[in-house]
Formats: sequence, structure tokens, C-alpha cells
Amino acid sequence: MSTDIARIRREVCDLHAELVRYQLVVWTAGNVSARVPGADLMVIKPSGVAYEDLTPANMIVCDLDGDVVEGDLAPSSDTAAHAYVYRHLPEVGGVVHTHSTYASAWAARGEAVPCVLTAMADEFGGEIPVGPFALIGDDSIGRGIVETLDGSNSPAVLMRNHGVFTVGESAKAAVKAAVMTEDVARTVHLARAHGRPLPIGEQDIASLYDRYQNVYGQSSDRSASQGDAQR
Repeated sequence: MSTDIARIRREVCDLHAELVRYQLVVWTAGNVSARVPGADLMVIKPSGVAYEDLTPANMIVCDLDGDVVEGDLAPSSDTAAHAYVYRHLPEVGGVVHTHSTYASAWAARGEAVPCVLTAMADEFGGEIPVGPFALIGDDSIGRGIVETLDGSNSPAVLMRNHGVFTVGESAKAAVKAAVMTEDVARTVHLARAHGRPLPIGEQDIASLYDRYQNVYGQSSDRSASQGDAQR
């Protein structure tokens, strides 16, 4: 178990650098967490610590009620939301939160990003939905995430007046979803600024999503991904 926790601490620390690399966060905002396989534990970043000061050692281990198990610092203020997601979505292995600019602009309007790009059909299987307004500090945001994603193919939700939360079978997958959310939010914003984006039919969305999820890429990657999801 200690070996798994050490590995995940390194992984979560490294993935925070990807949020900076893709310009999804500013200052100390945003966070990545990962579930510890085979245990009711998660690893998340400490609250209010600059990204350049994050290390594997200062990542915080919490139980799935959000209580600190290992770590000398206070965990992220979004810990309760992440913990709620892990408790209610056992298939989720990673959660990411960002305030990325274009996606958060859609959240500020309380507006879903419509599925008008094949890349959106591939990644999200439809629109990126909007969740309810919820205050930070308890599991209200987590409840909104879980309720909004119920029945949706999307790994991302725009929490109204707040920002982006994404989930994945791993923390890396959740980071990818956050990157893609900002990318399509920006593109659809630009498309609307110059005209009316053309919708994609539901059958075509379903076909694109199925192909991307089950055919695209290398078969060895898909097999490994499916194996991770089953563990």
C-alpha cells in the first residue's frame, strides 16, 4: 500500500504541472486528485500552495470522507467534492478541477457547450453539461457533479458560476478531459462569435463516440485501459 501511495503522490504532483502547461489554472487555483487502488483513499494537492512548490511529499492522502490520513498541510478546499465523487462513482479513478478561461465563461452563463464538433462527439459523446450553483466547503459541488453526469457520456461538467470538473478512469484521463474541455469551449466560442455553429445529428454523435472510444488508437492501449477500469 505504501508503494502505491508513493507512486500516486508522484503522479498527482506531476499532473498538476500539466494544468500549468496547458494554461488551465492561474496562481494556486485548481486541483488534481487520484484514487488509491484497493483502498478507500485518495491523493490530492494541499490548499493554497503555489504550483512550483508542489512535491510528491506534500501531496495529501485523505479517506473518502475527505479526512486527512497522511500529510502535514491542509488539503484542497475542493477535497469534499472530490471525495463525494469517489464515493458515488466507483469507476472514477481521477478528478480534476480548473477555472480555465473559455470553459468557465460558459459556466458563468450557465450554458452547456453544444456538440458542434466531431472532436466533441469523440471525447464527450454530446454536449458538455452544466451543473447547479453550489458553494465550496462541503460536498454540495460533488453532489452536483454526480447528478449532472448521471446518464451523460461527458467526463466533464461546468459547475454554474464556478468552473470545470472532470472525471476519468485515471487522474491522467481526467486531466486530458480538462484539456479537451477548454479546447472545445474556446473553439465553439469563436464559432458563435462569427455565426451559428451547425449541430451534429444524434446518430452521428453516437457513431463518432463509439468509434473513438472503441476503435481509435492502438489496440494495446485500449486493452490496458479496459484492464485499468476493471481493477
